[in-house]
Amino acid sequence: MSLLPLEEQVGKLRTALHAKAKAEPGYRFYALYDKLYRPDVLELAYKRCRANQGAAGVDHQTFADIEAYGAGRWLRELMEELKSKTYQPRPVRRVWIPKADGKQRPLGIPTIRDRVVQMAAVLVLEAIFEADLQPEQHAYRPGKSALEAIKEVQRLLDAGYREVVDADLSGYFDSIPHHELMQCVARRISDRHLLRLVKLWLEAPVEEADERGRLVRTTRNKDEGRGTPQGGVATPPTILPNAPIGALNKRERTHPVHYPDHLLVDFHALYQSAYDLPSGRPVGLHQAALYPVGKFLQVPDHQPQFLLLSFRLGLGPGLHFQLR
Repeated sequence: MSLLPLEEQVGKLRTALHAKAKAEPGYRFYALYDKLYRPDVLELAYKRCRANQGAAGVDHQTFADIEAYGAGRWLRELMEELKSKTYQPRPVRRVWIPKADGKQRPLGIPTIRDRVVQMAAVLVLEAIFEADLQPEQHAYRPGKSALEAIKEVQRLLDAGYREVVDADLSGYFDSIPHHELMQCVARRISDRHLLRLVKLWLEAPVEEADERGRLVRTTRNKDEGRGTPQGGVATPPTILPNAPIGALNKRERTHPVHYPDHLLVDFHALYQSAYDLPSGRPVGLHQAALYPVGKFLQVPDHQPQFLLLSFRLGLGPGLHFQLR
């Protein structure tokens, strides 16, 4: 048994996978499923999920319940399920949380058991797909965040760029197509057992209470072949959020900044030097695209549409960029 700390043990695996993916962009990994039930990978996955806390899923099992039962025993049983290929994801519990605009956002809560397996998959797959992502893609990446995306926008403004399009993928989580998504994964992964797991998570039933308080399960995602619950470790799978739109938005003389179903495109074609602006002059953003604010733009590479939200430097409450 290795005496190395968990992070270091799993880090060696992730480093090897990342190096292979980086060195061979066309390589498809064919033997990954067994890495999910490695004791060190599962234990680290559990610890990360434990650190995130989170509510119980449809089985009502909490971390306190698991630890009373014995976390080691619980992990060994989960490892055996994965090893014997009898593991099956359970339905996702849906709750509704309020948004700043007064509307509600659906939040999917997988069981802790499913979150741990999803986290194990993230530990393995993230290292591979990270090698393919572009610098402007900030979502669901180690060392990157929404704050980093904001800093990049500020950097471009400081460099003299002025024309900004703020766009949002409309209904991204509800309408992301499974077939295209699985094609993105299969471009790098040929392990059929792991591909099957990803598909099962995408198609997991959703359980929620109706207006009378009765629990109802629906299978819309599986029936329609699109959509994924928002809120789990891998929903959308951490490896996927930028894949369908990455190539689409990076056009000549533009600088896209993605996070995660949201992007900002600074059009280099409309570049205006900072030296051409009088000191202290407010920056007026033009409707650079030929579409008015609020117009849906059909995206041929991906079924959801872009909705142009604004052409302003102040993007939402408390978020404003300044020229220096």
